[in-house]
Order: sequence, then C-alpha cells, then structure tokens
Amino acid sequence: MSFGPLERLRASLAKDESFRVLQRLFLADGVKHWKGYATAFAFMGFMALSTGGMAWLMRDAVNSIFVHPTFWGVWGVALGVMALSVIKGASAYGQNITMARVGNRIVADNQKKAFDHLLGQEVSFYAIRHTAEISMRLQAGANAARDALNLVITSIGRDLLSLVVLVMVAVIQDPMLALVALVLMPAAVIGTRKLIKKAKNIFRKEFASGIKLSAISLEVIQGMRTVKAYTLEDTMRVRVHTYIDDVERAANKLVRTQAKSSPLMETLGGFAIGGVILYAGYNVMFAGKSPGEFFSVLTALLLAYEPAKRLARFNVDLAAHVIGAHMLFELLDMRAPEAEEKTLPDLPAGPGRVTFDQVEFGYRDNEKVLRGFDFVAEPGQTTALVGPSGGGKSTVISLIERFFTPSAGTVAIDGHDVTAFNRQSVRTHTALVSQDVYLFSGSVRENIGFGREGATEEEIVAAAKAAYAHDFIMGFEQGYDTPVGEHGAQLSGGQRQRIAIARAFLKNAPILLLDEATAALDSESEAEVQKALQKLQSSRTTIVIAHRLQTVVRADKICVVEQGRILESGRHDELMARRGRYYNFYQIQFAHEGEAGAEPQGEALLSA
Repeated sequence: MSFGPLERLRASLAKDESFRVLQRLFLADGVKHWKGYATAFAFMGFMALSTGGMAWLMRDAVNSIFVHPTFWGVWGVALGVMALSVIKGASAYGQNITMARVGNRIVADNQKKAFDHLLGQEVSFYAIRHTAEISMRLQAGANAARDALNLVITSIGRDLLSLVVLVMVAVIQDPMLALVALVLMPAAVIGTRKLIKKAKNIFRKEFASGIKLSAISLEVIQGMRTVKAYTLEDTMRVRVHTYIDDVERAANKLVRTQAKSSPLMETLGGFAIGGVILYAGYNVMFAGKSPGEFFSVLTALLLAYEPAKRLARFNVDLAAHVIGAHMLFELLDMRAPEAEEKTLPDLPAGPGRVTFDQVEFGYRDNEKVLRGFDFVAEPGQTTALVGPSGGGKSTVISLIERFFTPSAGTVAIDGHDVTAFNRQSVRTHTALVSQDVYLFSGSVRENIGFGREGATEEEIVAAAKAAYAHDFIMGFEQGYDTPVGEHGAQLSGGQRQRIAIARAFLKNAPILLLDEATAALDSESEAEVQKALQKLQSSRTTIVIAHRLQTVVRADKICVVEQGRILESGRHDELMARRGRYYNFYQIQFAHEGEAGAEPQGEALLSA
C-alpha cells in the first residue's frame, strides 16, 4: 500500500512535528474560527472563576459553622455556592455547545477541502492507492484536526485556567500550605514526558493496522461473490482476524501507555494532600489558626487534581490527533494536476477527428505500452482496435480522455493538442461506455441524468428510449425512481449497460468510446445493447475496442494493435485478403465455423 504511503508517514513523523502541525492548524482553522474559540474561552474562564470561588468559600463555610457559628453566615455561604454552581453549569453548557459547533464546522471544511483535492487528482493517483487508505485520511484526518484544536483550547481555557485560579486561592489563603502541595506538581508533568514518544509510535502502528484492516475488509465485502465462489471464507477470516488482532494489540498498548500517567498523578497527589494535612493539622492544633484556611486550601487542591492530571497527560493525548492531522495535511499538500489546469482554455467544438502522432506512453518507467503510435479516427466513422490483451488498446482511450498524459508525441482532437486544454473541456467531447459499467448509488433517473447536468425529465426518458432501456425501466415498480443499488447490483448486466448507453446518449458528445461494451453479456442482452450502440454510433466519431471480432466486422476501419503499435489497418474484407495478423486472429476465433471466410453470426446483428 502506498501513499508514499505509511513509509512516508513514518519518516516524516520520526521528527517531532507536533508544533508544526499545531501551528498550521491554528493558522488555518483556528484563525478562521477565532470568534467561536474566543466565546468558548470566555465560558471556560467563567468556569475557572466559579471553581475558584467555591474553593474560596470553603473557608467561610467552615468558620461560619464550626468557629463562629452564625445563621446568616451559613445562608450567605450556601447561596454563594449555589450561585457559583449555576454560573459554572451554564458556562459548561455554553462551552460544550460552542466547541461542538466550531469543531463540526472544522471537520466539514476539511472534508470538503480534502474531497475537492481528490477530485483534482489524476486517475493514476487512484491506481496506486487503496480506497481504504484514502478514506481513512479523509475521515480520520478531518476529525483529528478538530480534536487537536479542541484539546489545546480546552487544556488552556478549562484546565490551565482552573489550575491557575485554584493555585491563587491556595496561595492567598496560606502560601506555605500551597507550597507544600505544589512542589510535587512539576514532577508529575515531567514524569509523563517519557510516555509521549512511546504513545506516538503506538499510534502510528495503530493507524497502519487500521488502514490494512479497512482495506482487506472492503475488498472482501466488494468481492463477496468471488469469496463465495472459491470458498475463501476461511482464508479471508484468517486474514481479517489477523489485522483485527493487530489493531487490538496496538490499542491495548496505547491504553497501558496512557494509563501510566494516572498512577504517577495519584501517587504524587496523595503525597501532596498528605503533606497539606500534616502541615495544616499542626497549625490548627498548635499555632492557633482557624480550620477554614485549611479546608479552603484542601478544597482548592482537590478541585485542581483533575485539571492537573489532564494537563500532565496532554502531550500523550495530543499525539494521536497530531498524527491524524498530519495524514490529512499530507493529502492536501499533494499536487492536484487536474485542479491546476483550470486556467487552461476550453477545447473548441468540432466534428471530433482524433489523431495520434508518434505517441509514446508507459504506466511505469522503462515499460512502454505505446511505442511511436500513429492513429486516425475520422468523424462519422467507426474505427475498431483489435489485438491481443496488453497491446495498448485501452490505453488509447485513456489518453483520449486525458486520464493520462503521453510521454512523447501528440494526441489531438480536430487538430488541437489535448494537453493544451483543460481536461474537463476535453472530456465534454467524449462519451465512454465500457465493459465495467459503474453506476452510482441512487435511482435509475439519477444515473442517466449524470450524462448531462440539468437534463429535463423528457430528455432523460428520450435517452432511455434511444438506448432501448425505457421498457424494462417502466417494468420496475418504481420506474425511473428505482434504486440501482451499490455499483448497480440490483440490475442485470444488460440493464446496466443500457443505462450507461442512455447516459452516453444524453451527453450527446461528438466522440464515442466503446471499450468492450458487450464483452460480458449473453447473446440476448448483447443483441439489445448492440441495437442501442448502433443508433448511438451514427454521425459520431466512434472508437471501438473489441476482442470478439464479430462485433467489429462492419467497422469503417479496423486497426490491429500489438506491442504498442498498429501492425495493419483497413476494412474487414481488405484485411482478410491480406492474410496477415488480422486474418490469423479471425481464423482462431471462428475456426468452429468450419471456414475462415464464412460470415460470423454476429454480422447479421451488426448490419441490422
């Protein structure tokens, strides 16, 4: 799995990048939402002051009850505590609501930015990365950005402010008493620093295992038919269980690491409170001081315990969010070539003449798929590409669609080099129907309507009728509102193909690209789809890729593609007369006909 994948993540996080990640978060999201954070910070300030006020009132409460008992003094203290509780409760509610709204907006903004960035990537980006990895960066990364900011804000506004106010109360009431307790606090914070590095390593392993688990689970679910057909249940169960166990082990290690800060704080907190009791007891019993100061300081220390514990483990908790935010930033920092081309002009409208001039291309370095490829597809004609698998036929369509860019030579439409124009405008000139039809979750109407934005109901129905799809669509109980299911799973192969053809009809592009559009269909479905395709091909530049020669014998030009070059081209009868490579393919495919020159059964269909 690669994204420069987890290897790049490990290398970049080998250095402590917490400060850099946090700085970027604050400059991007923090500054944008500063009003919301300022409001939440104000609420947290009221919470801290209320907490400190309660600790302060403990002196008057104890003295009013035990030292100088007065009815009105007790009432005054009680009402003061009640009022402070109301203020603290209302402030806590305001802080939680404000932080949640700001946090949810940050998640939404980052997910939108990440998704827009993904849309700007080339097809090659997705070819080398697993869907689970991209999804995890999109979802977990956006959540981590929010959680990192929220943790920092709440640690400063809630915990640190509360701790400062409570320490001030303790110091004012009895400086020496506070000193006895506070001398042990820094030791707790220093003690947790050793846990931070270990926590980060565990988080990285947990993310890696989580990505692997998501990847294999997604593959098993999407490939369930293959799993069942080859009885791979036990094999896949072992693989998935292994990754689940890896995630569980990492999670358990993380819990142990995080939990180590609690015994340290519990121990040091106990020593601090014990020291306060000894010192205060001596002062009350032998130095004549009132117990009110003692209880006030003790209350302040007890209330300070939880915020102090959270601050002590702040960096340990922050580690996971920093790594998640880094995953998001790594995605956002990658170049988005298609988005960068938005400034290029639109490809001018034309009849759709396609030419390849000495084109070279390879998916990997030093592995060329096309080698000096020359090719012309004329408007109003059907040009077929045939030949063995791996020869470069599908690559030709990918280059026309600008899914990839040739390393040398020129791909042109109506004489215009397609690389000089933005990709979206190039793709508006083409309509693609492939063997692997992709339908989106939604209704039949929506999937046809994707052919052209803003298409009317009448236009969608007209496209469906042209694709011979209207009748079977109306046979569904919900008609055009029928859900197609994930990847069109609720439709047959022939129905999916005709929906795709209807989408192409609606697009009405001058160039039609057919990549094995009928290869996976049975004879009856193929007959229906072929009728729709013939209607679609009229008056367009049509480029057909086919392994089954019976589907292209009536093409205006047939090109035999092998090892990245066109070996021969011409009409069916011309190529058969030459007795070259096409003739050999034809003989092999139709040997069962008894005579190589006999007209295959599919020709009658194509000429219909």
